[in-house]
Amino acid sequence: MKLSILFKEFYESEKAGGLILLFVTIISLALANSPIHSSYTAFWQFDMGGHSITHWINDALMAVFFLLIGLELEREIYKGELSNIKNASFPIIGAMGGFIIPACIFLLFNFGTATQSGAGIPMATDIAFAIGILSLLGNRVPTSLKIFLTALAVIDDLIAIIVIAIFYTKTIIWTNLLLALSVFVVLLILNRLKVKNLIPYLLGGAAMWFFMYNSGVHATITGVLLAFAIPFGNGDEKSTSYVLQHFLHKPVAFIILPLFAIANTSITIGTDWQNGLGEANSIGILTGLILGKPLGIVAFAFTGALLGLCKLPKGLQWKNIIGVGFLGGIGFTMSIFITILAYDDVALINSSKIAIILASITAGLLGFLFLKFTLKNNSKEEV
Repeated sequence: MKLSILFKEFYESEKAGGLILLFVTIISLALANSPIHSSYTAFWQFDMGGHSITHWINDALMAVFFLLIGLELEREIYKGELSNIKNASFPIIGAMGGFIIPACIFLLFNFGTATQSGAGIPMATDIAFAIGILSLLGNRVPTSLKIFLTALAVIDDLIAIIVIAIFYTKTIIWTNLLLALSVFVVLLILNRLKVKNLIPYLLGGAAMWFFMYNSGVHATITGVLLAFAIPFGNGDEKSTSYVLQHFLHKPVAFIILPLFAIANTSITIGTDWQNGLGEANSIGILTGLILGKPLGIVAFAFTGALLGLCKLPKGLQWKNIIGVGFLGGIGFTMSIFITILAYDDVALINSSKIAIILASITAGLLGFLFLKFTLKNNSKEEV
């Protein structure tokens, strides 16, 4: 089964990016708990234009990450796995279970408490980490499983973006929001007029980000909106969308996501760090990611197939979906991102990050080992 060039680039960059994320996270945690921990953590809080370095990474650079996710989603809708409703229904239904069940499990422990706003934390899947772990299995991974995991993770992130926009917006300044949406409409008009030059879209995207940032709605939403305003055309190598997505692969995988990981894992772990794992918030995150993700993905997909709403992709077995379900529990980037939006208390944020890291490691190991022992070696699989 042949993969499109752009999908291969996206998959390969996310694969390498996932391994880099693991490396820089280990380095960041080591530095944050070394003799230089005070100066290291202080660096990320250094003021730049009224905001910390970490703030600019989370609010500005991550908008570029969401732009790439939006472009990949657009490609999937027009030419990829999501372009055919029969093919799209399986990862869509699986993704629905992958965010509903973990959120319900989290709320089971936290409903009615000060931490219930963290229900979105175990919802999302880290594309880079999940693909990075899957890639360690080499040629035994069927192409259809790579496509399913990528589609599932992209849909997961789209759902997370919608959740962020609806539930993690505290105060809306309507004038700025309307200005941001007005810029978006102008960009859509340029698209309809078949303006293919990237410059007006990028300038418009910057203006839309500014107004969105000052509206109270999280500014990273701009990235997805901009992606759908950029002309897709027929999706060939000359299309505006293709050119931008091709350009963004490496900067996002090798600069933006590693910076996000380094800045947001500079956690000083105290001697009593394990005590936080017994709190309702941490239990909700751990069980939501490790158990809720595979349970939700497999249960919803299986029920959907049983009802005739979707069907298992050709060449895959249900045990493959269970393995990917565990990989779906690698929340990391998006889970940390939502944690920062959900909570204000630094201690709670740090204990949540520790729970996310432990849950992601556990889910990744379970997924890797499950797939390692259930997937047959397939050296002739064409990718």
